[in-house]
Amino acid sequence: MKLRRSMLFMPGNNPGMLQTADVFGSDSVIFDLEDAVALTEKDAARILIKNAMENIKYGDTEVVVRINPLSSPFAMEDINVMARLKPNAILLPKATPEDMEVLENELVRIEKEEGFDIGSIKVCALVETAYGVETVYETIKSSPRCVAVLLGGEDLAADYGVKRTKDSEELFYARTKIVNACKALKIDAIDTPFTDTNDYEGLRKDTEKAKKLGFTGKLSINPRQIDTIHEVYSPTPAEINHAQRVMAAKDAAEKEGLGVFSLDGKMVDLPVINRAVQTLEVAKLIGLID
Repeated sequence: MKLRRSMLFMPGNNPGMLQTADVFGSDSVIFDLEDAVALTEKDAARILIKNAMENIKYGDTEVVVRINPLSSPFAMEDINVMARLKPNAILLPKATPEDMEVLENELVRIEKEEGFDIGSIKVCALVETAYGVETVYETIKSSPRCVAVLLGGEDLAADYGVKRTKDSEELFYARTKIVNACKALKIDAIDTPFTDTNDYEGLRKDTEKAKKLGFTGKLSINPRQIDTIHEVYSPTPAEINHAQRVMAAKDAAEKEGLGVFSLDGKMVDLPVINRAVQTLEVAKLIGLID
């Protein structure tokens, strides 16, 4: 189980941030070759990221590289250089089934040339168009290496031709469509960034809303947002205690040969047990319990 509660974007042309990417505490960092980099700096950013990944160890922090869209003149060189560095994942912007198939074929070619295990380079899909939303299930199915879908709310709102709002009502359909596809195919669903970096209460509310919809994590554009995101996506002491009590009651029931049991007057069924298992797994990964 890989935690992706937070995924922090970092400009690929900022050497200072590339050098200190693992100190911000984000579960994943996304080295960006796309939106954060001017057209005249694409080659320089690619070189900076390459040097950083060859010379810096990022510990347990997952390293993802966002390439340029396949419709751009930079994408193929991005793939050719970045895949050979074997990041934890390549992030495909404007993801569609057709582009995912192209990326899959390119990664297989490079893995064969480099002697990597086929499928060892994972992929995340950034869905940020109306077409991408409608075909998200097919996009995931297009590559067995796809581990997460990320929602890009700003570009999606622009594609809809609507104003991007803080309450994100314009994204409700996209959010639920993406979550359902990801749950069906057992991969992570990562919500869009909250772009007001000074509104911590707004960030918390937006993150809580995304969690209730089923998202497993949230994108971030500023390191100061990480703590709030982690607080929302980490189990509370009360949730951990309840999960432990569920598992203890389950063990006791099994010893007595009971298939069904209750806790605090409420029947405990398989979904409740599964949620308890998941809560304890997350708590262990975060270090909240042994």
